Amino acid sequence: MGDMRSIQETKLPGVGVRHDFVTRSGDRLGVIAHKTGRRELLVYDDADPDACQSVVRLEEEDSHALAELLGGSGVAEAQSSLMQSVEGLTLDWLPIGAGSRCVGTPLRDTGVRGETGVSIVAIVRAGRTIPTPGPDFVLAADDTAVVIGTPEGIQETFALLQGG
Repeated sequence: MGDMRSIQETKLPGVGVRHDFVTRSGDRLGVIAHKTGRRELLVYDDADPDACQSVVRLEEEDSHALAELLGGSGVAEAQSSLMQSVEGLTLDWLPIGAGSRCVGTPLRDTGVRGETGVSIVAIVRAGRTIPTPGPDFVLAADDTAVVIGTPEGIQETFALLQGG
């Protein structure tokens, strides 16, 4: 496979994961993998390594087409650490927005399971994981829900947990 560039991973709480690397010719590139499945291709500025010269928004189909053009790689599998698929199900981490109608609501009353078919299998609150929260568990702003379900159901759940 040849020389695999060193890829730096940075978790972006509430957003997803950013992967950066420097090309052999010295250009710095990055990809932000959003929890929603969207990607952003980042081309950093040579003069200011923290600034982006350009950002290209890629929907899921765009990402697949670009990967195809580039010949694919093991990087796509590595990025799956954020979203792991098992027999059509996806595991994901979804932030609870401060403006969400779910804040202050017991799990049973959020409508997540009934409306989306998605299960909340854990809550991460202030760096502490609460496994298998019961129906009386009350959600708080800045919680992160660990969910399992279909990709479509998770998209709906993300909107539900963010929305008002």
